[in-house]
Amino acid sequence: IGLNAGAAFGLIVFVTYFHALEGNPSLLIPLFTFGGGLLAAAVIVLLAYDRQEGLVPIRLILVGIAVAAGFSALTLFLSLKLDEDTYTFASRWLVGNVWGRDWIHVLALLPWIVCLVPLTLMQSSTLNALTLGDAVASSVGVRVQRQRLLLLTLAVGLASASVSMTGGIGFIGLVAPHLARRLVGSLHQYFLPVSALLGLLILVSADTIGRSIFAPNAIPAGVVVAFIGAPYFLYLLTKTK
Repeated sequence: IGLNAGAAFGLIVFVTYFHALEGNPSLLIPLFTFGGGLLAAAVIVLLAYDRQEGLVPIRLILVGIAVAAGFSALTLFLSLKLDEDTYTFASRWLVGNVWGRDWIHVLALLPWIVCLVPLTLMQSSTLNALTLGDAVASSVGVRVQRQRLLLLTLAVGLASASVSMTGGIGFIGLVAPHLARRLVGSLHQYFLPVSALLGLLILVSADTIGRSIFAPNAIPAGVVVAFIGAPYFLYLLTKTK
């Protein structure tokens, strides 16, 4: 829904001011990507919100596609103003790459994962209720619009933190959940952790393939994931009624 594009915009803003993605300043990267993701989410909510129906998921997706295109254009515009070396490094980062990360990047990402992942898992029962429809969820005591905004904020935080360290590898978010649902069903107390583990497995496998099979000219993990994920996603579309 455009969160990755907003986070990538925040990353480019960071690079524009600090001209580096390494060292102590890299601890600030998640803050900038979260700001970009939050800005994208605010624009999406503003454009998708309906006074009578509130936030409708399908409208969020459609508006998110348009907002993602807009933020991608802004990201490209700012990146063209970088010097050649910084632009090359930033572009490889944005396309999705984990090679060359250091412990400083782990420290920058760790607080976001430790805080937000448990909060997200605690929302499993709410997510289960929302899958039954807004009316049913409301009837069992779920404050639909309030919870949807909370879940959107958690998604912004997790997506932005991930983009800050690995770039925008969007197809993991499309492929891993579908595989997890086939394995454990739709109950979110099982579905969410399995999705996360599958996403981790896909990322590590893509990075290994990109660096080993295509050596010495390593291919970023994001390119490998897109190459594998796009056909699978098209397969899912053809099989979905």
